[in-house]
Amino acid sequence: MSLEDPLVMSPEDSRVLVLNASTEEQHQYNIWLPGIGIAAVYGIIIIVGLVGNVTLMRTCLMVKSMRTVPNLFLSSLALGDVLLLLTCAPVDASRYLVDEWVFGRVGCKLIPFIQLTSVGVSVFTLTALSADRYKAIVRPLDIHRSSAALSICFRAGAIWLLSVTLAIPEAVFSDLHTFTTSHTNETFVTCAPYPHARELHPKIHSTASFLIFYIIPLFIISVYYCFIARSLVRSSVDIPAEGHLHLQKQIKSRKRLAKTVLVFVGLFAVCWLPSHVIYLYRSYHYDQVDTSLGHFIASVCARILAFTNSCVNPFALYLMSKNFRKHFNKQLLCCTSPRRLYSQNSGSTNITTV
Repeated sequence: MSLEDPLVMSPEDSRVLVLNASTEEQHQYNIWLPGIGIAAVYGIIIIVGLVGNVTLMRTCLMVKSMRTVPNLFLSSLALGDVLLLLTCAPVDASRYLVDEWVFGRVGCKLIPFIQLTSVGVSVFTLTALSADRYKAIVRPLDIHRSSAALSICFRAGAIWLLSVTLAIPEAVFSDLHTFTTSHTNETFVTCAPYPHARELHPKIHSTASFLIFYIIPLFIISVYYCFIARSLVRSSVDIPAEGHLHLQKQIKSRKRLAKTVLVFVGLFAVCWLPSHVIYLYRSYHYDQVDTSLGHFIASVCARILAFTNSCVNPFALYLMSKNFRKHFNKQLLCCTSPRRLYSQNSGSTNITTV
């Protein structure tokens, strides 16, 4: 899904006040006053997301007890979110401040590429996490083989390679194109993955993005979780009420971890669905640029919600995992020396720790 699909709200159409931000000798840009508030929201998302994701990566990589399969996948996911927050979020925020694309042709090709890579890393990592939980719960005999460090690195690297490969067409075809507003017949130049005159390309692009980066991965995840739920139900029924305390604790831990991954999947699905829906709407009505206030508000909310997904995972994990919360606080507040954190030993496995 392209970051740079046409998003227009001209001062005349919305009847908002603008502030001239430049002198007469310089090229004039109009700063939209309500855009300052929108950009401030983006700023909060960026700061909170960077703090949360960087701390998550430090916790999972520096604390020995936290170097489990799920946590290493979450570190890869956090890295993709950091990349998105550092590059795409500021660019997206700037579009509400100035009325022109100011990042040039190179930026037009690079920013959509980075965003689609990050989205791919997110959804494919969640799919890999679901597959890992399936192996740990339904096929526990494979768990030692699947938890090898080399295998984890290979799978994480494969996810990044796949995401980069799928994002290459975005960089190739994205360019600066001229569009015309439907009400005022004013022309403007913005970054988009196809020119305004071609009606079939946006439909193919939006539908393919929706299927590849949303519907298909979520369907696969749903299948995995159907098998996981069935296995957990059978395990709970087969275990005697008394005895087998170790097995009961193991199943309880598996349920907790499967629930954590499911929460991450749910957050992704909720946060990205509005953005996909609006992009589909624009693509199937590409002959006109919708400058209505309602469409603009919906677009802003969808974009903010999509970027919010890049900052919520560390805090969702913080609320759901006591073990992670303890180490997260130590990393964040610097209450424990790095040497002590590094030397901590763990009796947990990739089944029992998040």
